[in-house]
Amino acid sequence: MSESHDPESVASRPVYRGSFLEVRVDTVRCPHGSPGDREIVRHRGAAAALPRLQAGERTAGGTGPAVVLLRQYRYAVGGWMWEVPAGKLDEDEQPEVCARRELREEAGIIADVVRPLTCLLTTPGFTDERIHLFVATGLRFVEPEREPQEFMETHVLDLDSALEMVDRGEIADGKTVAALLLAVRANEPGDNETD
Repeated sequence: MSESHDPESVASRPVYRGSFLEVRVDTVRCPHGSPGDREIVRHRGAAAALPRLQAGERTAGGTGPAVVLLRQYRYAVGGWMWEVPAGKLDEDEQPEVCARRELREEAGIIADVVRPLTCLLTTPGFTDERIHLFVATGLRFVEPEREPQEFMETHVLDLDSALEMVDRGEIADGKTVAALLLAVRANEPGDNETD
């Protein structure tokens, strides 16, 4: 039985360089020896935070745990998506700093606590993008500072309703599904509280 080797890069050429991503075509030598081209999107990474309101923090009539999600128009998929506040990392920016910045800018939220959940590879078949997921608690609401090209609305949803939306496919954004399920699995304070 022959020893297996990882594919190795033998050439790489740039195709496109944008403000936060780069597209390259890498020629790799496969484990069995033949070459093959791989189209790769290089991305500096991103961060997202799921804002959590615990039982007793609600002001709009709800009593149980809730989350804050954005309803955002995404041109690439041609429609509106439910998403956690998120954005790309600035040059040399730490993921938690990015998550706090995006909470403030997109949702108008300042959080006392921003705790890590995990780091995901978004689409490893063609990109190296990693997104760092956090849960945010101890929320204060201020005016958002959205960019002119951002089209979004802020909504407070019961946690149970948000999870049902995941089950029905109404929340289909990968980072948002992961953040919701991981936050519940982590048994955040307030999840099991009753009136």
